[in-house]
Amino acid sequence: MRGSFVALLKKDFRLCVSGGFFLLALGSLILYSCYINLVYAKLDQEMFPVYRYAPGKAGGERIAGVTDVGSLNELEEACADGYSVGFHINGDSVFGGKTEIMMVSCGIERLDHIREAYARSLLFQEDKTDALGQAEIIGVNTREMKNRRDMTAEVLFFELVAVGFLGVASMLFKEKQMGVIRVHAILPVSRIQFILSKLTLILSSDLLFAAVLTVVNLGMPEGLKALPGVLLQAGILSLVMALVGFLCEELLPDFKQFSLIYLVIAVFITTPVFLSVQAGVEMGWMRFHPMYHLFTAMKNAYFQVLSAGGLYYGACAAAIILLFLAAGWGLGREMKKEG
Repeated sequence: MRGSFVALLKKDFRLCVSGGFFLLALGSLILYSCYINLVYAKLDQEMFPVYRYAPGKAGGERIAGVTDVGSLNELEEACADGYSVGFHINGDSVFGGKTEIMMVSCGIERLDHIREAYARSLLFQEDKTDALGQAEIIGVNTREMKNRRDMTAEVLFFELVAVGFLGVASMLFKEKQMGVIRVHAILPVSRIQFILSKLTLILSSDLLFAAVLTVVNLGMPEGLKALPGVLLQAGILSLVMALVGFLCEELLPDFKQFSLIYLVIAVFITTPVFLSVQAGVEMGWMRFHPMYHLFTAMKNAYFQVLSAGGLYYGACAAAIILLFLAAGWGLGREMKKEG
């Protein structure tokens, strides 16, 4: 039993090597790491520009982070981008006069409130002194480290979605063309061993990829701290996507249709999750989206936040078991067809 499983592993490993699977993973690792270290980690996104129009210098002295403009028209033009925030001040002072806020909505109510709060915190600096004194500083991430954690989590999520789904399916399609499935149908090899050999190979390569990507882009100390949680989430996502790819390959006749399914997953399933979490696009139904919970768990693991509870892990375990059983049923159906 053990010898046949090892033989299956060796066969699948040689199949991955001949197909350039590991070479592609290495190239992706180098490309992603270069982008994170040389580009994204150094990005410093400018906060919302704040403008002030105070006729007759009604606003008083200059304030750091606030740009004074010379006319109301200039203020309106500056705030027409849905990003900047403007203040029109009439009176003898900022606090004694009449202040009108000028802001074009960006379409996201939550982000509009953040823009307004940030602008007011700059303009009315006396109002924020007590609040800042009572604020509790949470976390120790610098801007650069936050960028590294953010982008590494996103890269790993999308990479595992692609590798697990496409990797196992490409092996199966190639084996089907070579007649391997037909041969396995008459060999004393169980369907469980056949599925486990491919899952073991995909899972091992995904975990290795996740570990190296994390340590390279977060650094050795921070990477090792985040690694246990990251590897757990990476393992769950890898198994889920590999089993989904396994099942889809068994149900679809050729790779063209399979590629269409992957396009649907990439565009219509993972992209809304990314927009909801990263861009702040409000989607009330997103909490029912399975990929949303997988993505947020991956993201939280990089920030060492263990927010996922027993319900999440129970649902993941149930999904993996059901997908494994479905893959076994599909493989039996495929072997009967080939035999």
